[in-house]
Amino acid sequence: MRAIIYIFLGLFLFIGSSHGQDKFTISGYVREFGSGESMIGVNLYLKEQPSIGTVSNTYGFYSITLEKGQHTLLFSYLGYVPIELPINLNKDTSIEINMKSGVLMDEIEVSAKNPRQNIEATDMGTIDVSMETMKKLPALLGEVDLLKTLQLLPGVSSATEGTSGIYVRGGGPDQNLVLLDEAIVYNTGHLLGFFSVFNSDAIKNTVLIKGNIPANYGGRISSVIDVQMKEGNNEDYVAEGGIGLISSRFTVQGPVQKKKSSFIVSGRRTYVLDLAQPFINNTKFAGSNYYFYDLNTKINYQLSQKDRIYLSGYFGRDVFKFSNQERGFEVELPYGNATGTFRWNHVFKDNLFFNLALIANNYKFGLHGGQEEFQFNVDSGVRDYSAKADLDYYPNPSHLIKMGTRYTYHKLSPNVVNATNGEVNFSTSFKPKYGHETELYALDDWTISRKLKLNIGARLSMFNQTGPYQSAIDSSQYSRGELVKTYIAPEPRIGMNYTISRSASLKAGISVSNQYIHLVSNSGSTLPADIWVPSTETVKPQRGIQYAIGYFRNFLDNAIETSVETYYKDLRNQLDYKESYVENFSAEIENEFVSGKGRAYGLELFVKKNKGKLTGWVGYTLSKTERWFDEIENGRVYPAVYDRPHDLVVVFNYEFAKNWQVSGNFIYATGKSYTPIKSVFFIEGKPNIEYGDRNSLRLDDYHRLDISFIYEKQEKLRKPFHSSWAFSVYNIYNRKNPFFTYTDFQSDIFTGNASAKALKVSLFTIIPSVTWNFYWNASKYFK
Repeated sequence: MRAIIYIFLGLFLFIGSSHGQDKFTISGYVREFGSGESMIGVNLYLKEQPSIGTVSNTYGFYSITLEKGQHTLLFSYLGYVPIELPINLNKDTSIEINMKSGVLMDEIEVSAKNPRQNIEATDMGTIDVSMETMKKLPALLGEVDLLKTLQLLPGVSSATEGTSGIYVRGGGPDQNLVLLDEAIVYNTGHLLGFFSVFNSDAIKNTVLIKGNIPANYGGRISSVIDVQMKEGNNEDYVAEGGIGLISSRFTVQGPVQKKKSSFIVSGRRTYVLDLAQPFINNTKFAGSNYYFYDLNTKINYQLSQKDRIYLSGYFGRDVFKFSNQERGFEVELPYGNATGTFRWNHVFKDNLFFNLALIANNYKFGLHGGQEEFQFNVDSGVRDYSAKADLDYYPNPSHLIKMGTRYTYHKLSPNVVNATNGEVNFSTSFKPKYGHETELYALDDWTISRKLKLNIGARLSMFNQTGPYQSAIDSSQYSRGELVKTYIAPEPRIGMNYTISRSASLKAGISVSNQYIHLVSNSGSTLPADIWVPSTETVKPQRGIQYAIGYFRNFLDNAIETSVETYYKDLRNQLDYKESYVENFSAEIENEFVSGKGRAYGLELFVKKNKGKLTGWVGYTLSKTERWFDEIENGRVYPAVYDRPHDLVVVFNYEFAKNWQVSGNFIYATGKSYTPIKSVFFIEGKPNIEYGDRNSLRLDDYHRLDISFIYEKQEKLRKPFHSSWAFSVYNIYNRKNPFFTYTDFQSDIFTGNASAKALKVSLFTIIPSVTWNFYWNASKYFK
């Protein structure tokens, strides 16, 4: 820990030093021409020496310090016209860069962000997903979807509909740090995983990190999904959206004060089962329904040349109802997220950028249902309040230093259960848990030479559990705010890139992470059941150490990218249930858990074609994810719920005519494991469940093929109003992939006991869809 403190002190002293008078700084913001939207991840480098450069940060800010004299700067970004900027540098200079989209030009050569980015960057297992990339992928049900896009990448999967999260390199959904404008999103799925909560019309940029997680991210041990919302057009009033058979969306954006302030409001709603209710009510599934809605809002204001503030929010909700009148079975799952973020950007000096954020988020989940006389209701939720501060320091082209801190107050309501069996009622209300999480980090992205780059970082995380709380160990009582337990952990991170040649590099890294908030999934059920719990005196923080190494090689002038990556994760303090959560109603839910160990290891192969009318990729993952607990089956090693031994994805996009393109994807994955129920017997009206071996059965293997056709007149893209048609077929060969299984009980009238039989439910078979998408720039239309 002493070494960590020395690193932070050294970096603060480094910031205090100034560069010599023979060097000057060029800084500013990169924005999209015509909208004023800031651009994330734009590459900036010297034409005469491409190895010297930087990228714009999350807010479009860039800074580079160079020797006095004549230089030529190049700015490039995928789908935009590159900019070449000659400059005679003899003083610190601020320049705003406005980049034009390729669709605004008649004939241009549009560059990639950096065709050798996968070779040169120190990060490994990191994918920057722009909307330009997503638009070339299959438009499932008429619109592109962020999480569906991520699931097409090696090491990322969600092998059943009905899983609202994604699995990254053997990690569970709770082990992914999912951020929307810096607010944590606890549940990422709509339509039981079919859609994500991220409306593509409101999203600007997404970064997935599954390998070497840099030190500015923490709190989860598997991956990072960092999503940034659009800021809103600060020049023109624009409306866009889409009308489909299943859902519709509508977005409006424009200036509040031109060039200084803008807003965006984006909404979405499904309605397919609402329209089908008259038909459903005449079947055995009468009473079944599903809908979701969400709303994104954001406003920003430029206070001065050095200051800008942002206020953004998200609200979404799902309600799923399934009913089988013949068997008397029904289940309802209402759940939803709400987030809010206030941010203040300030440029202290040309090479020192500061961000302050105040964040709130609220997540609620319910599971209600039953069969005949047995009925149950389960509710849980998470509420967070956070404050964070970050500094980006650009001392010279060889170093990018980041440091910062974050504090989060957690309130978790793990489980409120009410159940009845005939005339017998039993219920419990597990008391809310409270925690305080504090983080401190520093990192240096260091270019040592043309061949060797390092990303060195360290985090110090601390978690305090506070009352009110009754000890699960000795029944001690703690009052509100009283300290119960403290955990402190150092988290070193290091990533390395060694450039073998202009077209090949070798990368390696080690990252240590700790996680203080946990999602425990009931392996006796294949329904999604979100129960979040914090670290306590008996529930220790999860700790993950990932080792990774990869070889990256491009061919044919970067037209084809290939990579081979392998990883090993050492996982400690993993949680699982002793029994099903409806079997033993204790005063504290933490008594229901056991702590154990785990490991995940695998090999990822990736081949991608970037140029030409036919583009796409093939990805394959061979992996194993295991858990073992001393208190479960005598320590037997068993496959985790997230174990997917085989995962294959093929993606293509082909522009076969002037205004037409076809895209498709094929997915194959090993089925999800689960624990079977053998029988149920009742003692004094309370259910006692007999289980089979932990995760000893699997759902059927998952596979499907999706096809999408897009029609869009290219010559109209530069006009104030243009539209496109999306025709798609989901699961074109009608594969009946399992959504979930439920247990049918056959009672013995003499003993009162019941035998169990698992029944499979498949909801999403072949689904054709058509959507009309439109874009209208009202300001230009009425000029």
